[in-house]
Amino acid sequence: MMRFVDLFAGIGGIRLGFEQTMQALGIHCECVLSSEIDKHAQNTYALNFGEKPQGDIYAIQEFPEFDFLLAGFPCQPFSYAGKQQGFGDTRGTLFFQIERILRDYKPQGFLLENVRGLTTHDKGRTFKTIIQHLEALGYGVEYLLLNGSSFGIPQNRVRVYIVGVYQGKPRLSLQSDLGAADSHKFKDKMAQSSLFEQTYPFKVVRDILEPNPNPIYDCTPDFVSRLLRMVDGKAENLHGYRMIDHRNGNSIHSWELGIKGKCNDDEIAFMNALIANRRKKHFGADQDGKKLTLEQIKTFFNPPNLSTVMQGLLKKGYLKDHGGTFNPVAGNMSFEVFKFLDPESISITLVSSDAHKLGVVHNGRVRRITPRECARLQGFPDTFTLHPQDTHAYRQFGNSVSVPVIKEVLLDLFQGAGKNLGSTTGKSIELCGLAA
Repeated sequence: MMRFVDLFAGIGGIRLGFEQTMQALGIHCECVLSSEIDKHAQNTYALNFGEKPQGDIYAIQEFPEFDFLLAGFPCQPFSYAGKQQGFGDTRGTLFFQIERILRDYKPQGFLLENVRGLTTHDKGRTFKTIIQHLEALGYGVEYLLLNGSSFGIPQNRVRVYIVGVYQGKPRLSLQSDLGAADSHKFKDKMAQSSLFEQTYPFKVVRDILEPNPNPIYDCTPDFVSRLLRMVDGKAENLHGYRMIDHRNGNSIHSWELGIKGKCNDDEIAFMNALIANRRKKHFGADQDGKKLTLEQIKTFFNPPNLSTVMQGLLKKGYLKDHGGTFNPVAGNMSFEVFKFLDPESISITLVSSDAHKLGVVHNGRVRRITPRECARLQGFPDTFTLHPQDTHAYRQFGNSVSVPVIKEVLLDLFQGAGKNLGSTTGKSIELCGLAA
């Protein structure tokens, strides 16, 4: 029997991967405690696992005996702890709760999952502190940076996976792999895949699309007609396009669609020129472009009617005057869809704030992807019950984990020992023979 706790559980993605691993290894397992503070995630968890997680981790002082700890803990900055106690202290952070539980109960192993940025936060000092504190508790620790697209899910999602074994050392065969950086590089990798051994079959967005989802996910006729004017009336030409106002490239802008009011050719030309030039180094080093003066603008766009063009754009709300300097009024939330996925490649990373605004052109329809498709992008099986309200379902999958990656990391951890995978009980458990 492998008893485990599921902390910062979300909707149970890590648990799902853990249970799939135990099933594959023929080990019976039992979740003896779960914790998640978000009530909507609690509801989805209960729908799928038959139990409602406990709430605030701070309020849970007593744990039943358990062998393995799972946690997708939030990437909470250590700024407060750093200011109050010196950087090396974890008190005041949510990670300290994991540290507390590991110290008090000494389970044989753990798996922690977090965003890639945890490894680079504060020039890497945050991550170094976490590893040092885990090792100080008696755990041998290894970590991997892995991209879900390398494990058979069509999403560019890089996460850090930290595993530990009490008084032992994890022996992993997996190695960190950031995968393809974007959908274009992924397609290049697919084209070369015949030359290399590919352990996990590539999947693309087309593989997870529903054939005939509810029409509520269709984009409005007005938005579609505006888009089609930009792509010669061929909806398939939208594959891979972004709806974004502060970048050029493979993008469509609000002024081209006339979202805030129709623009004439001169106004569109001005905005496109502004977007193309304001990031140039001789105007400043601002990452997303500098506010430019009229004289700076005239160096790259100076028709006789410049004043009229700018006044029209200011009135419509595409351009903003900051007391003599000008920049676009940018933002993707004014679009029904901010990115059309390429069905023959991978999705961009799902995030909770805008998973509901990813689009696709499929079977002649221009639409948003569905919550079920979001679930599939994370590797959840179709047997997984979604939250009945789409708003929460989209947010939950944007916050969740890639289940197949969890499974493969755990399989690697458990199989790495090569023996002693039999039924175990209590603190006598040897985690696949890894414990000293």
